[in-house]
Amino acid sequence: MLEELRITGLGVIDDTTLRLTAGMNAITGETGAGKTMVVTGLGLLFGGRADAGRVRSDPGRAMVEGRLTLDGADALQTRITDAGGELDDDGSVLLSRTVTIEGRSRAHVGGRSMPVAMLGEVGEHLVAVHGQQDQLRILRPAEQRGQLDRYAGPEHEKLLESYRQAYAQWRAVVDDLADRRRNARERSQEADLLKLGLDEISRVDPQPGEDDDLKAEVQRLEHAEGLRTAAALAAQALAGGVEATDETPDATGLIGTARRTLEAQAGVDPALGELAARVEEAATLVGDVASELSAYLGTLDADPARLEAIYERRAALRALTRKYADDVEGVIAWAEHARTRLAALDTSDELLDELDKERLRLAAQVAELAGRLTAARTEAASRFGDEVSVELAGLAMPHARVEIVVLPRTAGRDEPAIDDLAVGPDGADEIEIRLIAHPGAPALPLQKGASGGELSRVMLAIEVVFAGAGGPPTLVFDEVDAGVGGQAAVEIGRRLARLARTHQVLVVTHLPQVAAFADRHLVVAKDTGGAITTSGVKIVEETDRARELARMLAGLPDSDLGIAHAEELLAVADREKRG
Repeated sequence: MLEELRITGLGVIDDTTLRLTAGMNAITGETGAGKTMVVTGLGLLFGGRADAGRVRSDPGRAMVEGRLTLDGADALQTRITDAGGELDDDGSVLLSRTVTIEGRSRAHVGGRSMPVAMLGEVGEHLVAVHGQQDQLRILRPAEQRGQLDRYAGPEHEKLLESYRQAYAQWRAVVDDLADRRRNARERSQEADLLKLGLDEISRVDPQPGEDDDLKAEVQRLEHAEGLRTAAALAAQALAGGVEATDETPDATGLIGTARRTLEAQAGVDPALGELAARVEEAATLVGDVASELSAYLGTLDADPARLEAIYERRAALRALTRKYADDVEGVIAWAEHARTRLAALDTSDELLDELDKERLRLAAQVAELAGRLTAARTEAASRFGDEVSVELAGLAMPHARVEIVVLPRTAGRDEPAIDDLAVGPDGADEIEIRLIAHPGAPALPLQKGASGGELSRVMLAIEVVFAGAGGPPTLVFDEVDAGVGGQAAVEIGRRLARLARTHQVLVVTHLPQVAAFADRHLVVAKDTGGAITTSGVKIVEETDRARELARMLAGLPDSDLGIAHAEELLAVADREKRG
């Protein structure tokens, strides 16, 4: 639920805060006062497109902040905290969106800077906004199909997801098979080039890290004599050797003399005994190094034949790195990629037959799932149409009926079909919502058979039906009552009040019959006292609310007759809500 909405620097709104309630919130005001800016602010807060033209030049940026409670939205709470946002102690979260006059936009969720898409993700779970543009959207066949699928329930959506997966696999095989057949010559030429490269690499058979190992070995072989001399002198200095004499003592002998001398005096001063032990450790270390030097001398071999072989091997590796990659590891990776690509280029009859069998298998699966989808949609369409028609009867259209028709889909250009079944990513169906305005009237598509007022009521009826099946907890209606008046306006107010029993409802309206049903009434008022016109929002109650309804009824907020009429309207709405 949206608890609070603050808007600054947006359109005619300088700085205002809307405190909302859990039931029905009506937002009213004179034309041009800025009611639409409230809906624009909500759009921004939940990831909508930023329009720099709406930003006030002073202070040069617009900001929208909203506090939401996330009761029951455990998955969304986890998503926000995983992204780094923080929830308040009461489980609410603060969202904000800033737009500068230059068009730059920033978003924050739970005190953490986030991509604007994160605001959209939150809004998708919590808020549904319906306005004049939504009336246009409902006329699109894809939107009508999506609405029916959502109405049909979770099991239907699982079936739809299974279909989509099967369809994607079938299209991948169809496209792959067509490409292999269509481009067989080009594929064969590319395959020949890859095979030549793989043959060359296979003959050399490079190994990971081999070039570095060969480089190190070359250095040892090229400098074998110098390495031998250095190692021999070091070994002789440490442990003596065949050329050692008493006049040239080695390190091992000197360390031994030091140890024995210290041990002889250890009885006098134990400190010398400790030092003697450390000298013994040094003697052990020197002995180990001397042994390793002797072993190292045994490995040195100035073999000209081996050196020549290494030169040839490195030349072969360099020939590969000149052609295929910067280093040996890159050559090996190229070969792996080439093997994978070769498999993809295969146009052999055996593979084509195998792919064709897979295509037929998947086609049968797609056709079977598409048939189940059609049957499920047809059943749901009948229920959906009946429920919407019942709601229309309560919206002062007692003789109107809505039909949801499931039609065979028309295949797109160059789009594959399964026999005569034109399948697409969402099935083999087109959905069309038709309105029968009165008995005897033809069933016409909404875009042809519904006036503006009728379209508003059809959309509201659909939303009422959707609300019974769940949906976002907060519903926003932006003047969906346009073109409606009289008894129909009262019925719209009644339906919105019914929605407000299970959902938070925000409605921007110019109809007093609708506003009278609100649990909280907010008025957007202009202030023209300064150099720049600004607007603010205030909550109206009791007498002030009656005055606002009187203004909406007759344009006379101070008329005793108008106020009396408004109070009567409020009393009727109150009785309706209590009943």
